[in-house]
Amino acid sequence: MIPDHLTPAEVKRDAPLAPWTSVRVGGAAEALVKPASADSLQKVLQFAHKEGLALSLLGGGANTLVGDLGVPGITLKLANDYFPEQIEGERITLNAGSAIARIVTIMKQQQLVGAEFLAGIPGTLGGATAMNAGTKNGECMTIVEAVELVTPDGIGWVTGLTFRYRHTDLPAGAVVSRVRFQLRQGDLAESAAKMEADLGYRKRTQPLSQPNFGSVFTNPSGYFAGSLIEKTGLKGHRIGNAQISTLHANWIVNLGGATAADVTGLMAEAQRRVLAETGVTLTPEVKRLGRFTS
Repeated sequence: MIPDHLTPAEVKRDAPLAPWTSVRVGGAAEALVKPASADSLQKVLQFAHKEGLALSLLGGGANTLVGDLGVPGITLKLANDYFPEQIEGERITLNAGSAIARIVTIMKQQQLVGAEFLAGIPGTLGGATAMNAGTKNGECMTIVEAVELVTPDGIGWVTGLTFRYRHTDLPAGAVVSRVRFQLRQGDLAESAAKMEADLGYRKRTQPLSQPNFGSVFTNPSGYFAGSLIEKTGLKGHRIGNAQISTLHANWIVNLGGATAADVTGLMAEAQRRVLAETGVTLTPEVKRLGRFTS
């Protein structure tokens, strides 16, 4: 099931995935593949396409719920060193497997501004690009100039991708390998103050000390998902060892030993009650990966 060109170090069979996710739940990957280069990644995509294998991208695991029954086929985990980082004035090119924090660090080092809203967001730059990660203060794709994609047919840069709230329209079967950001000159003191205020707010209002995957649902137009859930009385509600956070109702935390079924049960109950009491449908922001018991 694995391409012959891969070395044993690039492949782990029956690999537990819970440790690779921020919420720490879920089963194992049939094959966890960490290609050593972009060329190797392309060959994996070619192989999976030719053999008709299921192929999943794990990313940083910060916004991912892995099913208790594991993930069939190939699960990809990208490295952060496929290509050298490039800093050309206000233009920064980074690997998709790099942590989101990397663009913030370089922004500070180069005395630039523009990516403040990404400070404190977990995950990788590839995942941030694919889901147009952000906060009320900004969205990832507004500072992305170009994206390098790997497909079974080749590797190349694209511009002008369309995006919307928590989603970027990427070509089917394409994997982000590099991201080119366009930052700018600006008020460095104001930039630092914005990040400090945002990080302070996160620490006060979000359960960052407990395993979680961030916001569970996107905010419906005109509403905040957390407020809708809290109004139903579900704040602090538990199923098994998963709990709707007592700090923020749009976050689910793992109290220790939670299962994916515990988490999906809470998600379903929140959707059911919010719809029944307000008429608003909650749409999950978290990405499901693999097979679930329910």
